[in-house]
Formats: sequence, C-alpha cells, structure tokens
Amino acid sequence: MIAVVDYGAGNVQSVLNALDDLKVQYIVSNKEPEIYHADKIIFPGVGEASFAMRKLHLNSLVTMLRVTKKPLLGICLGMQLLSEKSNEGNTCCLGVVPGTCVKYDETKVKVPHMGWNEVKIDLNSVLFDGIEDGSHFYFANSYYLPVCDYTIASSVYDVTFAAAVQRNNYYGVQFHPEKSGEAGIKLLTNFIEKC
Repeated sequence: MIAVVDYGAGNVQSVLNALDDLKVQYIVSNKEPEIYHADKIIFPGVGEASFAMRKLHLNSLVTMLRVTKKPLLGICLGMQLLSEKSNEGNTCCLGVVPGTCVKYDETKVKVPHMGWNEVKIDLNSVLFDGIEDGSHFYFANSYYLPVCDYTIASSVYDVTFAAAVQRNNYYGVQFHPEKSGEAGIKLLTNFIEKC
C-alpha cells in the first residue's frame, strides 16, 4: 500500500490518476499513523515552500517524514522540501538532503520553468532503470535545488540543477513524472516495484 501525502499544499489528483492507471493500491492521507503504516510514501507538492512547511507542521507530519525508513518519493515541491532550506520565504525544510533551494534568475530565463526538458542521468539508481539517458520530463518550478552529492539526475535551465536526488530511502524528482508520458510512468513504476 502506498500513502500519498495530502497536506493541503498541492494538487494530488494527477498523481492519483497515474496510480489508478498503474492499478496500484493507495490511500490519500494527512494522518501520521496512516502514512507511517504504508509500505511506501509519495510526497507531492506545488506552491510555496513556507506555506507547505506550515501545513506539514499543522498536520504533525514533519518528524515522521524526517525519520521514516519507508521509501519516499518527493515530487516537485515535495523534492524541494527534502532539502535543508528554501530561499522561498526563507524556509527551513526537512533537512534530508543538504542544500538550499534558490530561484531561477528572472533576468536570464522565464520564471517559472514550465514545460519539457532533457534530463541527464548522472548516477545509477533503480529509479531510472530502463529510462534512456536524455529523456524528457515535464517541469513546472520557479525554485531549484543546486546539484549536490545526492544528485542522481540533472537538467539545465540557465544553470545545471538537480532534477532528481536520492539519499538512502529518500528519492526526489523536480519534474512531474505523472505528467511526463512513458518515461514518467516508468519512473513511477520503478519506485513502486523496485525501491
């Protein structure tokens, strides 16, 4: 059973549609005991980092998300919240992955970064099993995590940034796999079946 974390900071419906297509059993919850007892956790999110962290605190989810031993996949803002900090609202995040999320330079590129972009696989990870290096994924983000020691895939939008990270049982993708066609569905399948 997969728990999809619904903490009031994101549209989970597109993720649920993808899980329905994959015929995966899941629950949608903001309750710590339900999420804790799931086999795996999907942590989606869109919106503003400080608002999202407030919602996690209000739902008493921060500690559980920081210490879980279950495989966890952060998507978009969910990946950014795995970092130590976001410059969006000067927000302390979960601190699972070192680094600070920063905003793209609006004098150099259009913000938000919207649309398809090439992803380079930098390190082997079961998350990208069977996915061709250089595949395109769908992005919708204004902030990004710079490349760090836990970056497993990167992309370029004025700067090279972490498109995917992995630290132990924590996985994060800046793009939306549920909106990324065949490659995105393969990545979700890999998380469900192999992580």
